[in-house]
Amino acid sequence: MQIKTKESMHAIIVDQPGGPEQMRIGEVTRPEPRSHELLVKISATSLNRADILQREGHYPPPPGESEILGLDIAGIVVGKGDDVLSWEEGERVMALVPGGGYAEYVTVPEQMALPVPPNLTFEEAASIPEAFLTAFQAVVWYGQLKKGETVLIHAGASGVGTAAIQLAKSIGARVVITAGSEEKIKFCETLGADLGVNYKTDDFKSRLAEFTQSHGADVIVDFIGASYWDQNLSSLALDGRMIILAMLGGSEVGHFNIRDLFKKRGQVTTSALRSRSLDYKEKLTRDFGTYALPRFSAGTLKPVIDSVYSWKNVADAHRRMEANTNKGKIVLVID
Repeated sequence: MQIKTKESMHAIIVDQPGGPEQMRIGEVTRPEPRSHELLVKISATSLNRADILQREGHYPPPPGESEILGLDIAGIVVGKGDDVLSWEEGERVMALVPGGGYAEYVTVPEQMALPVPPNLTFEEAASIPEAFLTAFQAVVWYGQLKKGETVLIHAGASGVGTAAIQLAKSIGARVVITAGSEEKIKFCETLGADLGVNYKTDDFKSRLAEFTQSHGADVIVDFIGASYWDQNLSSLALDGRMIILAMLGGSEVGHFNIRDLFKKRGQVTTSALRSRSLDYKEKLTRDFGTYALPRFSAGTLKPVIDSVYSWKNVADAHRRMEANTNKGKIVLVID
């Protein structure tokens, strides 16, 4: 009896937790699709803050998932499991994955895959899944943002921020963003932001109050956490919804009076998408696809790419994200 050996592929390997210099292209075993999975040959992937944290040893993948970095992929279906009925080989797909994006091949549950709109390149498609799904979850699912309401989006020039701006404007909301430079503010205004506040030189709480005539923000999308807590709570409108997606400014709030939240009848939601169940992510993907794919095809929603690197230069790409100079997504081409 002949034993079939598993095929190999190239992927970015992290030799040990640390800086960008710890990454290199090496050879690993190619994944094989299970019954309801697609095998995708990756053309492009994109960077996320989670990649940096994982590279440094601070954010391990969920149990049982690939230890290879990369949460966004776009490519071509080259194989599928026996029970896959909705996709054919040769079709272009994009997807959010729990890991494995910095590689030549990845497996994707068929319900997590979305068709790449014909007007988009693979590089553009790879910049969509994590940023837009996270933003859709925050703005639409949890924020329940409505036409005429005001949303405050921190880190407006980030991948998720640029996606959230566009989604909010597509709903008909007014958008206030914070960013760390006038260049980033002007960039966010080109995407539809109505007011930009430089958090390094200005007070977003007072600027928001002036902009809304003291009404406040109906929805706040926050990545900062503790250091913005007091200002966020003061900025929240009556019956406002605050969604916290990260803790870049710390996790411990020194003093918090629950009565202050009661006065606003406020809701506070936290979310980490990567650790969610497959059922949750599949439903989010379906809802997002129904809403967003026609808008991407029409050009009313657009991927926002900061820069494109060959994956051979992955260290340089990581350094750019660490420098916090990017506006939108940093993309890696698997060449």
